[in-house]
Amino acid sequence: MTYPKTIVLASNNEHKAREVEAMLEVFNIKVVPQKNFNVPDVAEDGKSFIQNALIKAYNASAYASMPALADDSGICVDALNGAPGIFSARYAGVHGDDKGNNKKLLEELAHVKADKRTARFVCALAFVRQGDDPTPLIATASWEGMIGFEERGANGFGYDPLFYLKDRHASAAQIPPQLKNLLSHRFKAMQQMLELLRQSYAH
Repeated sequence: MTYPKTIVLASNNEHKAREVEAMLEVFNIKVVPQKNFNVPDVAEDGKSFIQNALIKAYNASAYASMPALADDSGICVDALNGAPGIFSARYAGVHGDDKGNNKKLLEELAHVKADKRTARFVCALAFVRQGDDPTPLIATASWEGMIGFEERGANGFGYDPLFYLKDRHASAAQIPPQLKNLLSHRFKAMQQMLELLRQSYAH
């Protein structure tokens, strides 16, 4: 069985689409955002990153009539009992409001000392071959770091300017995108997904 030539990414985020396509280059798979197929948004009402990734993957595949890959990711802060978690993209109330989300996170952690600001990015990937695929492929991974006291760096997106990497002495938005792609939760999850794809399409 051969790999699909094109898959729909269950996201309208161009940053994610570029990151994912770069990681899928090994299979020569073209990644197209769901908006190109007029895929409507679906309620992300799962209780976990995995459930939400599956909801989005099935929705995109059903509308686009092709294999779909969905990413549900966010940041989990220990001092906030894992929040914002699955609500990361809409933490401040409006989906995709990066500035608002970062501002709210800083406010919530205003009185938390540096050594208690541990956090991790979490990524769940779900791949379905069609809209009723009974055996979806699922991969999860995390990326450990700390929440800084201010935004730093112009690279990346989302919470990257606040996500401080102690071993790099920099935020995720201060390191080059190529390096971020090798360290990130999404890269680690994608490495697992690539192996699952290899196994799945080898039969």
